[in-house]
Amino acid sequence: MFKKILVALDRSEIGQQVFDEALGLAKLTQASLMLLHVLSPEEEGSPYGPMLSSFDYYPGLSHQSFELYQKEWDIFKNLGIQMLQSFCVQANTAGVTTEFTQNVGNPGRIVCDLARTYGADLIVMGRRGHSGLVELFIGSVSNYVLHHAPCSVHVVHLSVTPKKDEVVKETTRTFSVN
Repeated sequence: MFKKILVALDRSEIGQQVFDEALGLAKLTQASLMLLHVLSPEEEGSPYGPMLSSFDYYPGLSHQSFELYQKEWDIFKNLGIQMLQSFCVQANTAGVTTEFTQNVGNPGRIVCDLARTYGADLIVMGRRGHSGLVELFIGSVSNYVLHHAPCSVHVVHLSVTPKKDEVVKETTRTFSVN
């Protein structure tokens, strides 16, 4: 069965679901976990983007602007580490041997490379559900991993549950038979 499970996490709403499924599989198969968070511009909340690439084009962006960016980047990195530490504690408390790493770069490539070097039997990851033009232009990390992984891949889809305030209406129709 599985001995080493690589868990690719981000700070989106599906992260907890991905972790819960991986933890359940690890407990069932007595596997160890490697938790991975990849710092990338695609992740929600990432400070990387137009500001950093603008430094060459706009001389008005000063050292002070770069310091502000660096501060935001450090916060972003620390939030990722805190998430990984929290999940690691949960897994260790459940009796599952767990370690974690946070890397910078292309998420799909890093997941596949780490799966190789870690010797993973399984990768557990989420799917954001991009489609259409977004999928065409930025691609899908899960799709890349499915095609390039050195082992099996389990993709967790976001559960759709009604929110507390959301009211579900049913329509009832009455038919008469004459």
